[in-house]
Amino acid sequence: MIDACFENSFSRAKVKVIVDSPLSTWTKNPNLAKSLSAKMRKTVKGTVVKSTGSWYQVVSDTDGQRIDARIRGKFRLDGKRLTNPVAVGDVVELEIDSKDGTGLIMNIEERKNYVVRQSPRQKHHLHLIASNIDLALLIVTIVNPMLKQGFIDRFLILTEPRDIPVLICFNKSDLYSDEDMLIARYLCNLYESIGYDTCIVSALNKSGTDQLKKKLQKKTTLVSGQSGVGKSTLLNTIHPGLNLRTGILSDYTGKGQHTTTFAELFQLDDETRIIDTPGIKTLSYNNLEVMDVAHNFREFFQYSSNCRFSNCTHRNEPGCAVKKAIEDEEISELRYANYLAILDEIEDQNHWERHRDY
Repeated sequence: MIDACFENSFSRAKVKVIVDSPLSTWTKNPNLAKSLSAKMRKTVKGTVVKSTGSWYQVVSDTDGQRIDARIRGKFRLDGKRLTNPVAVGDVVELEIDSKDGTGLIMNIEERKNYVVRQSPRQKHHLHLIASNIDLALLIVTIVNPMLKQGFIDRFLILTEPRDIPVLICFNKSDLYSDEDMLIARYLCNLYESIGYDTCIVSALNKSGTDQLKKKLQKKTTLVSGQSGVGKSTLLNTIHPGLNLRTGILSDYTGKGQHTTTFAELFQLDDETRIIDTPGIKTLSYNNLEVMDVAHNFREFFQYSSNCRFSNCTHRNEPGCAVKKAIEDEEISELRYANYLAILDEIEDQNHWERHRDY
């Protein structure tokens, strides 16, 4: 009887200790519950390989598993408002939900570079195209569709501020007339003279594609271009295993139709990756001022140190070294015309559009 009473008393005491222990209070203390819950979550580091709006696909650095993830909170870029705060190419930290295996992006590691443009749908926002790249491959064509005046220079404004090397690739050379080929070679000479790499290729007859493939090896390359220039077809020719969807030009407008709808990173081998992006129809700038453009036309910037005024915009100012270089045919008149068109467009935007508090 004494032993039985002692055992019952001990059992009651043990239960009381368990119930009243600090560990048991986590269900009643929200802050403690969050702390303990966080410690039990699995954290993974990986690279964003696809962006589909509110969801991202991340490849784990540990086991190569693809994880569907969302973002936690708001991420901004230099204080600007973004339509997609996480870019393909970003290295991120995830917390994994043990129930469904999805991830929550908690942190974005510092980017070595990035390419950003004005959002085509929300003109007061910026759109991150890609990050952490070694090369930007800009695919254009002289015909089918016709090369838009100034398109190349407009794209270079996106890459030049981050010192990202650009390879300008003229595709569909099998369709070029003799005059078209002269134009392509003229533009190649022009951009090579100011430090950009160029090539002329045909995805159809594979002319120049082997050389292009070599230029992409051991790099992470952003692939961009106008809609309809044969970007997906060219990538399939270089790497047949990609099996990217291709399309045709509109018979009515002669313009390209989007076949790539979301940016996606493809691992071609251990050291070679490409980031395929949707075709570009228009490029505008809500994040640039006149002097931003002046400083990022690279040959203009080199001559500008000899301008009479440090804030020279190379238009009507006296003592402008850039305009003198144009007169002496040391700077291309074509590049200068494109430069003036971009300045006019920026200044045509009202003050609120360019100085909105993001």
